[in-house]
Amino acid sequence: MIGKLKGTIDEIGEDHVLIDVHGVCYVAFCSARTLAGLGSAGEAAVLHIETFVREDQLKLFGFASAVEREWFRLLQSVQGVGAKVALAVLSTHSASDLANAIALQDKAMVARAPGIGPKVAQRIVTELKNRAPALAGEGGNVIGLKQELGEGVAAGPVTDAVSALSNLGYSRDQAANAVAAAMKSAGESADSAALIRLGLKELSQ
Repeated sequence: MIGKLKGTIDEIGEDHVLIDVHGVCYVAFCSARTLAGLGSAGEAAVLHIETFVREDQLKLFGFASAVEREWFRLLQSVQGVGAKVALAVLSTHSASDLANAIALQDKAMVARAPGIGPKVAQRIVTELKNRAPALAGEGGNVIGLKQELGEGVAAGPVTDAVSALSNLGYSRDQAANAVAAAMKSAGESADSAALIRLGLKELSQ
């Protein structure tokens, strides 16, 4: 089992990279985001690896971080999501964006990835909502708030503040982040006016 490759880039293809490790070139299939983050031929590279072993093939998938690799594994636990589709999702969304979409139950955002239809997107946000926070890269309170918003159970002032900020042109994710930050300083008992004011202050920084 190969867990990580450290070597130099030999060649970058449309969906893969060849990593030269002491004269042996390994082919690793990667998301577009990972490929874009790599350097040019001859430069050093490190990839976290997921190894697929089948009766007729051995395939390596490479990731820029261990978190991206965990998302690759997690996505494939959803019915209808294989390795190719999981890579397409990770090519379209960063790990944090994907976590936010799941927390907010935003199936439309997930469905932007090629090969993801409405039904699969719905399964992803539904089946992964309790498993995604650990991979979110954000504080638990922020993801918790977003989950409450996505499920429609957030407190009235919070919902009103997020709605007000969204109406001002901010994305729902930006609004939720700002309100979560506002709650840290204002407290959970703050009214919507205070949350909106502090949220705007966060967004203006």
